Amino acid sequence: MITKEFCAENLADLHKLNSPDITRVELCDNLAVGGTTPSYGVIKEANQYLHEKNISTAIMIRPRGGNFIYNDLELRVMEEDILRAAELESDALVLGLLTQDNQLDKEGIEQLLPSTQGLPLVFHMAFDQIPQKDQFQAMEDLIGYGFTRILTHGNPDGKSDIFNNLTHLKALVEHASGRIDIQIGGGVTKDNFEELVELTGAKQVHGTQLI
Repeated sequence: MITKEFCAENLADLHKLNSPDITRVELCDNLAVGGTTPSYGVIKEANQYLHEKNISTAIMIRPRGGNFIYNDLELRVMEEDILRAAELESDALVLGLLTQDNQLDKEGIEQLLPSTQGLPLVFHMAFDQIPQKDQFQAMEDLIGYGFTRILTHGNPDGKSDIFNNLTHLKALVEHASGRIDIQIGGGVTKDNFEELVELTGAKQVHGTQLI
């Protein structure tokens, strides 16, 4: 079974969700910069609206646009946002933290883990900034931290045609071997997702053009 996750900006796109095969929404704000944390009120209203439709939610935890290197103040903001998202009965959290040399920020992840209260964790497309040769070890580390899903385009620029990245995406799916879900996004649409799933072996897709 293929899981289709619709990426929604704020509350504006939720009225589009008439398709019964959308079972999860990633909720964020500011898609122009790749998505940031939505407000308390947006999370509250979206969770209530979507849960009534039996659609689960994954809430973006990202305090700003730009890179994924966060200082102590930003980490505290992320902790607070995580606590609020959990309080509002969100179903999953979406985050990504890197070091200056584009490796996993293990110290930052470990700081945030207690606040997540066991909610499913998704590492977003910051993963694509990790050098490809290091992504397999990064995957192992994320599995160790309890992450359940990685969202990836397969290329660090995030803009190239996803069909150019099939070999690497397939390698990630094979390495994951069911231990963590590899969710593909960035150029995935309602017209091409089935072909992408067939070519990569991924079972989860993500995008704004899936409906």
